[in-house]
Amino acid sequence: QVRLVESGGGLVQAGGSLRLSCAASVSIFSANAMAWYRQAPGKQREWVTTITNRNYTNVAGSVKGRFTISRDNAKNTVYLQMNSLKSEDTGVYYCKVSSGRYDYWGQGTQVTVST
Repeated sequence: QVRLVESGGGLVQAGGSLRLSCAASVSIFSANAMAWYRQAPGKQREWVTTITNRNYTNVAGSVKGRFTISRDNAKNTVYLQMNSLKSEDTGVYYCKVSSGRYDYWGQGTQVTVST
């Protein structure tokens, strides 16, 4: 069983930055991919960005150039650096680890961007 704990969310003004962390309870070295998703109030959860076990990254168009995903295998942690935040970035951010046939989700961390 993989346990994921997100942290780093909070309240920030538009244009500001936050760095989210997702700490895994087990080694992520062999994970196929790690990703961040978000869910705004009243909307479906949407994919934000992914990093593979070969450090290939992909990012949604809505955050391209502003958000960066990275991973630290030694710390079993994946990060999401969010810059130039906008009000539409508000939501609960979740990390997901894909390992073999299974996906594991964290409990989420709230990000609120004020204007």
